[in-house]
Amino acid sequence: MDQRRSPSASERKRDPERTRARILEAAAAEFGAKGYAATRTTDIAARAGVNKQLISYYFGGKEGLYKEIATSWHNDAAEMASQEQPLDQVLANFVATTLTDQGRLWAWSNLAGDSPPTDEAFLRAQVEQMRDRQKAGELPADLDPGFLLLVLMAAASAPLTLRHTASQITGEDPATPEFASKYAEQLALLVRHLSSRS
Repeated sequence: MDQRRSPSASERKRDPERTRARILEAAAAEFGAKGYAATRTTDIAARAGVNKQLISYYFGGKEGLYKEIATSWHNDAAEMASQEQPLDQVLANFVATTLTDQGRLWAWSNLAGDSPPTDEAFLRAQVEQMRDRQKAGELPADLDPGFLLLVLMAAASAPLTLRHTASQITGEDPATPEFASKYAEQLALLVRHLSSRS
């Protein structure tokens, strides 16, 4: 005899926050796996286990959903890049994101160039933080803060964007937490060397 039962009225009641969170989580995974252009809202809805129309209802469609994820990422990244933390720790935090859907989403956005623009204000604020770190003596004053930020971002994302090359150079799997930890230690050491020469 089948012991399954229909959910009660309270169990069927909608939970908008949980539904939004499931959609955001599914969208980050889909965008991270396929990029913005190749991701379909039907795939996001299927992964989240919701009706496709809820994406329009909560986010205004695919672009609004992407921008919501980007805003969330910027908030997390701004917290990770806080000037209260030494730059070597900031880089270690960013290396850890290469193992996440957010990291893959960011890489796709840069490689494909097909996602809605969302990063300019955030990135300009990060350049200003680099400039402030220089003024505080944490970094050499003769380095351009924008180019330095670009170099450090590229270095932090290398386990993701140069996965095959990293594997061939090191003989290790860059998609593992162990690799991320070792790589972050080496980047931190590099930044400390930079800081000691400022």
